[in-house]
Amino acid sequence: MANIVVLTGAGISAESGLKTFRDLGGLWETHSVEDLASPAGFRKNPQLVLDFYNLRRKQALEAQPNAAHLALAELEKKHHVQIITQNVDDLHERAGSSKVLHLHGELRKVRSTQDASLIYDIDEIDPENLEIHVGCTCEKGSQLRPHIVWFGEMVPEIEKAAELCRTADFFLVVGTSLMVFPAAALIHEVPAATRKCIIDPNLPDVSGIPNLYTIQEKATAGVPRLVEKLLG
Repeated sequence: MANIVVLTGAGISAESGLKTFRDLGGLWETHSVEDLASPAGFRKNPQLVLDFYNLRRKQALEAQPNAAHLALAELEKKHHVQIITQNVDDLHERAGSSKVLHLHGELRKVRSTQDASLIYDIDEIDPENLEIHVGCTCEKGSQLRPHIVWFGEMVPEIEKAAELCRTADFFLVVGTSLMVFPAAALIHEVPAATRKCIIDPNLPDVSGIPNLYTIQEKATAGVPRLVEKLLG
């Protein structure tokens, strides 16, 4: 049983119809990334930020896992599969993957602005609408915020992700440009002797990385074919 570590990015979720916030259009076109996804933006207009993530949460819940998500879950039948994702949706979990590390947080979770260890499922806060607003508080009385890593914040799970990469027998990258740090540096934590594969229609520059091959296809095409080979 091989230890397979998979790094996924926005490209795999995009094939389920999920847009990044840069592509949502409408009201959000008039706001910068800093307005919607930074501590300063939250301090300036918390309800705007909460509304934005309420919308993203609903969009993610309407999406369904695609063939790539399902294939990665299928891979667990014969191998130990650890997914490290830059995505904040739960499509990997809903597809059936049991070991998913979210680098940038999770839309279905919220946390206290006073105590970052107080994390709640959105279902606990608002099971009917799955929303948070100004005035929604934690058990200590402080405002709740999305459990998302915003621009300018540390990525608390990055060292755990790096440790996982160092243990990989096979390392797969799906749907990410390898341009967003620190996640982009994880491929350099994988041992040189470990086989590596990148699946993406727009392949990133991976010159100098040993034992790497690429599949220039969308995730829904390339991942199921690769998984079939790994299962065979």
